[in-house]
Amino acid sequence: MGKKITPGLRKRGGIWHIEKTLDGRRLYESTGTSDLVEAERYLTRRLEEIRKATVYGIRPERTFEQAAEAYVKAKAYKKSIGREVIRLNEVQPWVGQLSLRNLHMGTLQSFIEQRRIDGVKSRTINQALKIVRQVVNFAAEELIDEYGLTWLEAAPKIKLLPEHDLRPPRPLTWEEQARFFPALPNHLATMALFIVNTGLRDAEICGLRWEWEAKLQGLDGSAFILPARKFKSRQEGLVLLNRVAQNIVESQRSKHDEYVFTYRGEPLHHMLNTGWRNARRETGIDVRVHDMRHTFGMRLRAAGVSFEDRQDLLRHKSNRITTHYSKAEIRNLLAALEKLCIREDKPEIVLIRKVVGK
Repeated sequence: MGKKITPGLRKRGGIWHIEKTLDGRRLYESTGTSDLVEAERYLTRRLEEIRKATVYGIRPERTFEQAAEAYVKAKAYKKSIGREVIRLNEVQPWVGQLSLRNLHMGTLQSFIEQRRIDGVKSRTINQALKIVRQVVNFAAEELIDEYGLTWLEAAPKIKLLPEHDLRPPRPLTWEEQARFFPALPNHLATMALFIVNTGLRDAEICGLRWEWEAKLQGLDGSAFILPARKFKSRQEGLVLLNRVAQNIVESQRSKHDEYVFTYRGEPLHHMLNTGWRNARRETGIDVRVHDMRHTFGMRLRAAGVSFEDRQDLLRHKSNRITTHYSKAEIRNLLAALEKLCIREDKPEIVLIRKVVGK
C-alpha cells in the first residue's frame, strides 16, 4: 500500500502543488518539487509561517531576490529601471538568497571587497548599494503581504562608501579640443561640440527631441526646453544656443523627424562607446563625456561669466524658475554664451597639477 498523501497536496504536471483553505483564505501555490517528502516539508513550513503571521504577527522569511523582483515589477515605469536592474544583477550572487532580515552592511562586505579587488571605483559600488537600499526600504514601507504586514519590520541602514577615489573633473583645453574632436566619429564630434557650447549631459543630448525646440519671442534663434520628467534635475531646463550651437541645430534639422542627434537613423543611448574610446587611445587625452560639461562650465568661468549666470546656463537646481526669464535676462545669458565663440583672445583654462616632491 502506497504512502498516504498529506491533505492539501496535489500533483500536477509532475510537480506537487498546495491546494488548501485556512480560515477562509485559500492557499494555492507550487512547492517547486516532484518529491513528496520535500513537498510535505514545504507545506509544513508554509503552514507554520501562516500561523506565526496571523497569530503572532511574525513575518514569513523572504529573500532579497524576491524583494528585488517585486521592486522591479512595481517600479517598471522608472526611466532608470534598466540601470537599476544591472546593479541588482551585480549584487545578486552575494545576497540574492539571503533573508531580508539578515541583510545589512555586514553581509554586504563580501560584495564590497570583491568589487574593490576587481578595481571598481567607490562611486560604482555605491550605485549598487543605493539600489539595495531602495529595495529594502520598499520592502519595509510599501510591500504588504496577504497578512497585512510589510515584508520587513524596519529597513537596515545601508551606508554609502566614501568616494576618496573619485576622479576629478578633467576639462579640455582649446588645444586638446582641437586634437580630440577630429579623432571622434563625425556624429560624436558634432555632439561633443554641442555640449561644450550648451553644457548638456550625456542623457540630455542623446534624448534631445525636436518637439522641445521653442522660438525666442522677439529674439533671433531658438532654444530647447527640457521637460522635468525626463532628466536628472527633475525640473524644466532652458537650453539656450550660441551661434555655434545654433549652427549645429540647423545642420541636424533634416536628419531625423524626432531626435536632434542620431547615428544611422537611430538615437544613441550614450556617447561613451567604441568611437569615443578609440579617440582617447589615439590622442592620449583621457576625457569622459561628462568632462565636456565641465569644460563648458570652466570656460564660462574663465570668460568672467557670473556665478548666478553659470548656474542658470548649467541648469543647476535652484529656487529660480529657469524657463521663465525676461527678454533682458535671456539677452544677458546669450551674451555670456557668445563669449565661448570668440576666437580672438580666447580665455584659456589653466590646469594646475601638484608636482610630486616639490
